[in-house]
Amino acid sequence: MAFEKDKVVVGVLKGGLSPERPISLKSGAAVAGALRNRGWNIVEIDVGPDLPEKLRAAKVDVAWLALHGPLGEDGCVQGLLEVMRIPYTGSGVRGSAVAMDKIATKRMLRGSGIPMPEDRVWRKGDDFPEGLSYPVMAKTPEGGSTLGIRKCMDPGELEAGLLYCQDFASEVLLEQFVEGEEITVAVLFGRALPVVAIVPDSGFFDFEAKYTKGKTRYIVPAPIDPKVAAAAQSYAATAYRMLDLDGVARADFIVDAHGTPWFLEINTLPGMTATSLSPMAAGQVGMSFEDLVEALLQGARFRVLPGELGAPAT
Repeated sequence: MAFEKDKVVVGVLKGGLSPERPISLKSGAAVAGALRNRGWNIVEIDVGPDLPEKLRAAKVDVAWLALHGPLGEDGCVQGLLEVMRIPYTGSGVRGSAVAMDKIATKRMLRGSGIPMPEDRVWRKGDDFPEGLSYPVMAKTPEGGSTLGIRKCMDPGELEAGLLYCQDFASEVLLEQFVEGEEITVAVLFGRALPVVAIVPDSGFFDFEAKYTKGKTRYIVPAPIDPKVAAAAQSYAATAYRMLDLDGVARADFIVDAHGTPWFLEINTLPGMTATSLSPMAAGQVGMSFEDLVEALLQGARFRVLPGELGAPAT
């Protein structure tokens, strides 16, 4: 569906209830500013339990989702908007829910040909995992912005890592550590954008490196072998398609010494400021930040039609 500036109210949904709330507020403010610059009628909505009332009060016609993390990126808000019949940006309920869960994502992509590190799932109450080859990455399934992740060099560090991860979830993904260069590939409406290289000064892209100015360098296009870049783009586009994603999504990889891009995860609502990675990649193909934000708005839609639910279409 196409939206006209003088006929719709665009609700930019930001904030939310997840640990990634501060990042979401920044994304939402940047998106709202970009759309206002283009002449859209914008209302910024800080997402909480009263979201339905806020949407009705503001008479929102279409929602631009600038949310990150649980209860925003995982299909919950998407499901609410489907019920309220408000079209929205990004992926639908199923794609959002699966992609938010690192374990579910890896299981869905089995047999796809996408290289993925070996893993094991540990659940609270299980015996301490034995027989692992260190280093190991301990990750909470729904952690984002590098929260809920620990690199463990030995059993002692893994024990501490499991305790840390339990603060976020009862399941922990134990993933074989892959040494190499970090890259990311944004996919926009099915098209893979140029590869971005991530070069943290500390050698590990943790929360501090990600959000502290000057701690990490981002290079686009990434200075890697074109064949490796093409492989990563192909894997990102395949994951996007197999998980039934929409809008913009960003897949993260580690490129090992042999040039293999190992898939780590895919984010369905990546950071969205003028200096975020997806807009950075879009800039390489001639899209300004405002172009990207507006294109995503025009791609907003429903994923479920009333007739599909057994109700008469209106």
